[in-house]
Amino acid sequence: MVEFTTEPFELDTFPPHAVAARKVVDEAGLDVAVGPFGTGAEGEADQILAAVSKLLRESLDAGATRISVQVSVLAEAEAGNESAAGEGGTP
Repeated sequence: MVEFTTEPFELDTFPPHAVAARKVVDEAGLDVAVGPFGTGAEGEADQILAAVSKLLRESLDAGATRISVQVSVLAEAEAGNESAAGEGGTP
């Protein structure tokens, strides 16, 4: 599982760096949950690691000034519970 936020924050619209980050995780085929302070995405380890690398590059290229990333390894039983919790914030 990866959780991430991109900055600077914009409250009225989704900034280009947030849109780029969301596009990366969607294209990676990850299960995405958006919340008020960040975005969570679940998938296989190889999918997550490839998506994080691309997310960093593409979000920075789109104007992000800061990206916070947390990667967690979940047991099979935990994976479904984390999605239901609604982690998220970037579109």
